Amino acid sequence: MTATNASLLRRLGAMIYDSLLVLALLFLATVPFVAIRGGESVEPNSLIYQVAILGVVYAFFVGFWTTKGRTLGMQTWGLQLEDEEGRVPGIGPCSVRFVVAAVSWAAFGLGFLWQLVDKDGLSWHDRASGTRLMHYPNKKKKKDGKSDESSAHPR
Repeated sequence: MTATNASLLRRLGAMIYDSLLVLALLFLATVPFVAIRGGESVEPNSLIYQVAILGVVYAFFVGFWTTKGRTLGMQTWGLQLEDEEGRVPGIGPCSVRFVVAAVSWAAFGLGFLWQLVDKDGLSWHDRASGTRLMHYPNKKKKKDGKSDESSAHPR
């Protein structure tokens, strides 16, 4: 089995998984702000709080994308982010991907749904960043107990 472009359903599965992880990180990032206020709730309009929250989300996605080419949710769903040469993309393309993905969400998910009509099956953030999200099927176990390396991603 070879790699294929990631389907919208696989992308959504990875997003749900990652959103739970990010939510946990956001709770942890909020703790110091609550502690500073003596246990009172945080002002949501606080610029420093908003920047901190955005920084946590950015660091999560761009950090995983630039080091491993996948978040934990993407790994679970067999997805790998690649540049046009099949390599893990750098911080520039991943930053563009992050910003355009946010725009895609702000546009009621249209940037994600775009992949259903795109001739190459790419989303807005795939196109804008020069990256693509590929699905690599999991390794299959043969009857002798050894894994079939031919279907696994080379990384």
